[in-house]
Amino acid sequence: MMIATIIDGLTSLLTSSLMQRSLLAALIVGLSAPVVGTYLVHRRLAMLGDGIGHISLTGVALGWLAGTMANANPQDSWAIPGAMIISLVGAIAIELVRQSGRTSADVALAMLFYGGIAGGVLLIGLAGGTSAQLNSYLFGSIATVTWTDITLISVLGILILAVGVGIAPALFSVTNDEDFARSTGLPTKTLSMIIAILSALTVAVAMRVVGSLLVSALMIIPVAISQLMAKSFRSTMAWAMVFGAIICITGLSFTYFVDLSPGASIVVFAIALYAIGFIIKGLVDRHQRASKMANVRARVAHPEHHNNHSTQQNRSRTRL
Repeated sequence: MMIATIIDGLTSLLTSSLMQRSLLAALIVGLSAPVVGTYLVHRRLAMLGDGIGHISLTGVALGWLAGTMANANPQDSWAIPGAMIISLVGAIAIELVRQSGRTSADVALAMLFYGGIAGGVLLIGLAGGTSAQLNSYLFGSIATVTWTDITLISVLGILILAVGVGIAPALFSVTNDEDFARSTGLPTKTLSMIIAILSALTVAVAMRVVGSLLVSALMIIPVAISQLMAKSFRSTMAWAMVFGAIICITGLSFTYFVDLSPGASIVVFAIALYAIGFIIKGLVDRHQRASKMANVRARVAHPEHHNNHSTQQNRSRTRL
């Protein structure tokens, strides 16, 4: 009986036109966001996504204002393009400030935090709206995703994956040691700018799924989970993409059966998965340390056995 209920629920989920669009958008975001997040975490710029997410609100409000002035229907039809443009401008500005060395990157990010939300509220007021109308962009509104949005998300997602994975060795060199990469002849400024631009595009892609305030979570948390088990940069990125896709699809599917916010559910599920992985990793490490200590104590308590074993090995090697 329970199995039949589960099968009926999954069938209803997969045959729903709304959920088909939503799941496709979630899959694209889940695969593309961790790719950029891997570079940001490796470069210790995990908060860059948050800064760009905040400044994108100004782009949303600016697009809304432009749509109102142009009598667009609906008024927010230009909101996502506006968010994309302003996100790109903000990301490039942060990178230029960082490269100039006059102001630290964290100060530039702080200015984006404050100015992004303030600018968004101000411009949405000029457009005749209210700050409450920004909620769907703050926390996501995947139920309103159309096939036009899917097309835009797909194009941007493929672009992010193609660049982020295609030139991964060069981007890794820049994030790992910029001075060494520069000494090898790599165009470090251009590559750093590419990472900033990819971050801005990721914010635009993920805004409809989890919202601008939570978009950084999809860029960072899957990477943090994969770091618990991965041993290299390449495997970290690969596992992050896998976890990102699983997190987005599972969190979104859960909200089909329970009336909850999809964006918040996805992020909470991601954090819960990280907490479980962190606990398991701690238990495994403790067991390994205990095993090593037990071996050391055994050697100290019975050194003659260890010496005899070593002597036998040496004799065998001599005979060979």
